[in-house]
Amino acid sequence: LSAGPHQSRPLHSYAHMRIVSRSMTYTTAILGASGYAGGELIRLVDAHPSLTAGYLGAHRRAGARLGDVHPHLVGGDRILGSLDAADVPAVDLAFLALPHGASAEPAMALIGRGIPVVDIGSDFRLDSMDRYLAAYGTDHPHADQLGAWAYGLPEWFGAEIAATDRTAAPGCYPTSAILAVAPIASASLMGNGAIVVDSLSGASGAGRAAKDNLTFGAVDESVGAYGVLSHRHRPEMEQALSHVDGSDPVVIFTPHLVPMQRGILSTCYVPVMPGTTAADLGHAFATAYVGAPFVTLLDVAPQTRWVVGSNRCLLSVHLDERTNTAVVLSAIDNLLKGAAGQAVQCANLMLDLPEADGLPMTGWMP
Repeated sequence: LSAGPHQSRPLHSYAHMRIVSRSMTYTTAILGASGYAGGELIRLVDAHPSLTAGYLGAHRRAGARLGDVHPHLVGGDRILGSLDAADVPAVDLAFLALPHGASAEPAMALIGRGIPVVDIGSDFRLDSMDRYLAAYGTDHPHADQLGAWAYGLPEWFGAEIAATDRTAAPGCYPTSAILAVAPIASASLMGNGAIVVDSLSGASGAGRAAKDNLTFGAVDESVGAYGVLSHRHRPEMEQALSHVDGSDPVVIFTPHLVPMQRGILSTCYVPVMPGTTAADLGHAFATAYVGAPFVTLLDVAPQTRWVVGSNRCLLSVHLDERTNTAVVLSAIDNLLKGAAGQAVQCANLMLDLPEADGLPMTGWMP
């Protein structure tokens, strides 16, 4: 992997090799359609000007009507199929919104049939067995694929995404953190010491499966940390930042569950070189995200309610001159820019469509 500013993307893509037309409609499959991210994918694809959902696959809810699983979506009479890749018809692209460990086999089967894949899951995000073992503690069933997938953060890896038939979308926490820290690394302003990422997430980030710690009684009126020093997203953050500037960064990451449905707010503490000014930081962020449709730098600290329902990331950067530390705040909707929205953003690049097609720019909370 390599990274560069948003504006450096080439105009070629995997789609050009198939000689496509911008006026075409592309048929997609969505495996994992019964989950939160899968439901958001269906909603986005149904409203997309160039995409249509030709197959919806689920695990335990296979055979059910879509309306019984996602009553808020239109087209409720559609029947959910299985997760078996052999049941997926010929489509132009497949989205996988499956739990960790469930993507590898269907992904490789679909790619073997010539179907490009965007995987929202975690099976192909990491680039080496060492990092994979550090994150998940098990061997990978297709170790040769580690590092073979484009890392699906378009603002930094857009050229790779546009040129591939396989993209691994980042986790929601890494998305919020990497967008906040990468401009500092890219501008060679990073100082010595660990990067501290402190993140707050709504309960939907843990998925739809019933869990004791996610019941209303467990979440309401409480904030708690989890995965302290052991969360699987830390190696992913370090990997992506290492590809931005070639360094070997150290990240200390602590996630927290807060009593809300959607959204992530990450506060990132980044050591910077002595003499770094607020103007230096502002220039680094403006340069990194010129032309990036979904990233906005604010003068005030962002709030999660400002991004819920949109594919945007709102950032603000502040300099603590006393400690030579940049404090960067990052707000995203974990189900959109952190999952389904980012997957569609990647699919747009892979299919040579306008990057922002079908993606909401404004949220729905006041």
